[in-house]
Amino acid sequence: MSHEAVIVDVVRTPSGRGKPGGLLSGIHPVDLLAGVLETLVARNGLDPATIDDVIGGCVSQIGEQSYNITRNAALAAGFRDSVPATTIDRQCGSSQQAATFAAQGVQSGAYDIVIACGVESMSRVPLGSSAAGADPYGTRLRERYPEGLVNQGVSAELIAARWGFSRGELDDFAAESHRRASDAASAGLFDAETITVPGVEGRVDETVRSGTTAERLAGLAPAFRTDALAERFPEVDWSITPGNSSPLTDGASAALIMSADRAASLGLRPRARFHAFAVTGSDPLLMLTGVIPATARVLDRGRLSMDDIDAFEVNEAFASVPLAWARETGADPAKLNPRGGAIALGHALGSSGTRLLTTLVAELEASGGRFGLQTMCEGGGMANATIIERLS
Repeated sequence: MSHEAVIVDVVRTPSGRGKPGGLLSGIHPVDLLAGVLETLVARNGLDPATIDDVIGGCVSQIGEQSYNITRNAALAAGFRDSVPATTIDRQCGSSQQAATFAAQGVQSGAYDIVIACGVESMSRVPLGSSAAGADPYGTRLRERYPEGLVNQGVSAELIAARWGFSRGELDDFAAESHRRASDAASAGLFDAETITVPGVEGRVDETVRSGTTAERLAGLAPAFRTDALAERFPEVDWSITPGNSSPLTDGASAALIMSADRAASLGLRPRARFHAFAVTGSDPLLMLTGVIPATARVLDRGRLSMDDIDAFEVNEAFASVPLAWARETGADPAKLNPRGGAIALGHALGSSGTRLLTTLVAELEASGGRFGLQTMCEGGGMANATIIERLS
């Protein structure tokens, strides 16, 4: 029996601005995730009772996203109560890790059918809610890093300083992300992957701003500079703004993953297979540079080179991250986030891993490419990387 792990289908919601009044802000996150789960099984004619597990990512697991939101969403989607589910947190890479765990479960023979998914409603459960009023580090961690840890925005500034990226380069990259995403949307390239959310008109990503230019972005003020930080990091020019960062976002996404044998027995055509995985830790101060060693590791495990990869999805948490990754890896800029990235399409934290997977599968199919690589920087200094292979 073959335990090859294949991707049968991937879907996502449109991206909503993660603030009150945003496109998806009126939808409870349980219902948001339930919608993609329900759509995924319905459009593949799958009996939910046959699912071995549902593995979901979510970062702010508090309030409306607490009490194992993935289990609550599976039940809300009408899955039998015999179908288990769990919620994991590897920060921004949570649902990419969910997909890895799902695929590895298939490869080990533990699963035949599993769904990997993720959700984040940043309008209803604001970023940082889970640590509000609390110390997430403790005494011993602070003793190990006496110079102090910083938030991700400051890490993005440190990356821009270390690699020497100017404000103009960051804004140019951000404007290009919006242009690519806007062009892809106009061409209908997101239509097949984006579901209709009940009570929400249309399936258009609210976060994409057509007509964005570097000149317009140049007028935005730095988002993370304080006098104390400027004194602490005199090498930083303070160039990270809301315009060259990913926006607060609401969204959910899901991937239907099976063994190749089970897909064949059900008459389902796999769209891609998992080729290699990697996860790595990195400096928790720079925090967002783990995508560089994770890429090297996954290529080594997959016995591939950068030239073998036809499309890259590198999460655009901040413009400095994919720019540093591209400089270190020598990637062809045309292959990097060809349909735009998170600066335009949004970064709904727990959902972003399977959202990138959704876009990557569709891009390989449209372009005829064979291999795609996605990688995600993560809070605390980590990164996931995954290589998939399109199946004809």
